[in-house]
Amino acid sequence: MRIKYISILLLCLVCIGAQAQIDRSKQPEPGPAPSIQLGKPDAFTLDNGLKVMVVENHKLPRVRASLIIDNTPHGQGDKQGVKALYSSMMGTGTQTMSKEQFNEKIDFLGANIGFGSESAYASSLSKFFPEVMELMADGLLNPKFNEQEFKDQKDRVLESLKLSEKSASAIASNVSSALAYGKDHPYGEFETAETVNSVSLANVQNYYNTYISPANAYLVVVGDVKSNEVKKLAEKHLGNWKKPAPKASNLPEVENIASTEINFINVPNAVQSELRVQNTIDLKISDEDYFPVVVANQILGGSFGSYLNMNLREEHGWTYGARSSTGADKYASRFIASTSVRNAVTDSAVVEILKEINRIKDEKVSQEDLKNAKAKFAGNFVLNLEDPSTIADYALNIETNDLPEDFYETYLKKINAVTAEDIQRVANKYYKTDQLQIVVAGKGSEVLEGLENIQYKGKTIPVKYFDKDANAAEKPGSGKELDPSVTAEKVFADYIEAIGGREAVSNVESMVMKADATVQGMQLNLTSKSTKDGKMLQEVSVGGNVMNKQVFNGDQGVTIAQGQRIPFTEDQVKSTRLEAQPFPELNPGDAKVTGIEEVNGSDAYAVQVSENTTAYYDMKTGLKVQSVKTMSQGGQTMSIPTTYSNYQEVDGVKFPFTISQSMGPQSFEFNVSEIMVNEGVSENDFSIE
Repeated sequence: MRIKYISILLLCLVCIGAQAQIDRSKQPEPGPAPSIQLGKPDAFTLDNGLKVMVVENHKLPRVRASLIIDNTPHGQGDKQGVKALYSSMMGTGTQTMSKEQFNEKIDFLGANIGFGSESAYASSLSKFFPEVMELMADGLLNPKFNEQEFKDQKDRVLESLKLSEKSASAIASNVSSALAYGKDHPYGEFETAETVNSVSLANVQNYYNTYISPANAYLVVVGDVKSNEVKKLAEKHLGNWKKPAPKASNLPEVENIASTEINFINVPNAVQSELRVQNTIDLKISDEDYFPVVVANQILGGSFGSYLNMNLREEHGWTYGARSSTGADKYASRFIASTSVRNAVTDSAVVEILKEINRIKDEKVSQEDLKNAKAKFAGNFVLNLEDPSTIADYALNIETNDLPEDFYETYLKKINAVTAEDIQRVANKYYKTDQLQIVVAGKGSEVLEGLENIQYKGKTIPVKYFDKDANAAEKPGSGKELDPSVTAEKVFADYIEAIGGREAVSNVESMVMKADATVQGMQLNLTSKSTKDGKMLQEVSVGGNVMNKQVFNGDQGVTIAQGQRIPFTEDQVKSTRLEAQPFPELNPGDAKVTGIEEVNGSDAYAVQVSENTTAYYDMKTGLKVQSVKTMSQGGQTMSIPTTYSNYQEVDGVKFPFTISQSMGPQSFEFNVSEIMVNEGVSENDFSIE
């Protein structure tokens, strides 16, 4: 014990002596960047031109193989969609086995095999890797393109497009790419129902024959495997793959617009505006400016503490997140700042984004922000090195981007060398605030007036209009004024008549609806019960397990989720009492018509049915086509639109059998499987005990 006490005393004396020599009036200088020693993969090239990289790592008995084809970008023109159809058809059987046999073998081995438009991958336990490698190669070299599978996959792609056509986020992403690069550039192309429908099975086969070649391909294998074994497997299963490299495409020139403008796409059902503020740039990873640019982007919009996020989210509470990215593609790139905000603050958000971009150009970043950005890069870099696949990924980047061999070994040193002056210089070079495209996808009736009056550098920013396919369009507007004689009572009466008449609707005492949807590969099942006197039960389940349950007995309600019971708030009770009724239109209450708006291409009456809910009724058919509910939580406000379509008659009353809903960027569609009227409901369903 005496030795222990003496050691502690000596340690304290050493510390005191060291502290006495530190000048705490000066901020300590950052230490030198750590020296990075990266391993190199074992690399070899097959006779057909396929380049193979192997990183041995025997800590875990797993192996991952990735095949990447490094073609020059190539456009598909009016056949855009062929890539999606090709990748979806790959892995659906081979020349020697059916789709079912192929999938059964993968499942039996506990493996994963997949294909992209210019890639393939496989992973498994190392003892099964030879068989899995053979399966991946068989799927890649011997695909079975049959007409029925082609039709099935085309239907899936079209169904996905149908949902995205209503998404302001998807529309903003598509149109911003087309406007930045041009619709004739591969990076500016996007799929539409028209282009997908124009694709034939022969087009898919031609794509495979033209672009899937070993001459531009890399096979990267990482894990518990020997390099010499991989070489034998590659030669055995991929050595006979012989195709010439596709002819390199002549890419169109990419240019910025002459002066900053707002490009507006009207999305009448949008409850939030999607913003994309952008300009194209000429920057490659191999350029000297690359490192100052990535640090500048980190400070501007690359992290939670960035200029953009701290302004739009933390200071103003307008969004869940604002980000920026600055590309460094070897063919064409862009700088883009993006966010989604509620309609009421769309113009204000544009002004603040411009302010923050100009801030990083006009003011030197603080040493604190610079230090934090560098620390973030260092932390991520070191963390990535713990993954053995990083060595292979870095080696692949060096090959495909013509980088020096020591690029990643000196990465942190180059990040550490970036100064505040460097950041200001590259911000002025690459963030072209006088040539920005401010792409806004949103609800014109609510946001256009504000956008058309934004002042920037003493001038009003001009607004140009586009449709969802990035074609020039006229300024949106139905051109119809609301007839003062149209009341909520009349709109509701027309709706009741359209679905079956007052007598039939009034006879509905209760209703049960069962529906299902697929969200991120999961099957959701919805059961909803409601009564005429305002009681409600709603259950959402996955695989037979109830994930969320809401019950309202007419006076009180509760939400049950993840073992917790959360009573309804006073506002929830008030809104649910109205919404729980199968047909609240039978009792107009204080509802009022607020205008005429476009919903899914048709004019509809907008009726405010409660403080936070607006319903829309088609002017021609009288049917309810949409409702929008605004919710506030955690200081953020968001609107949730629900779209109703595919009305079908049940017991003399028409009900919507397709119900689509969006929550932020996530959209899903419920398909009703059963509706029961005046049966299947009991008082016990609405017990909140």
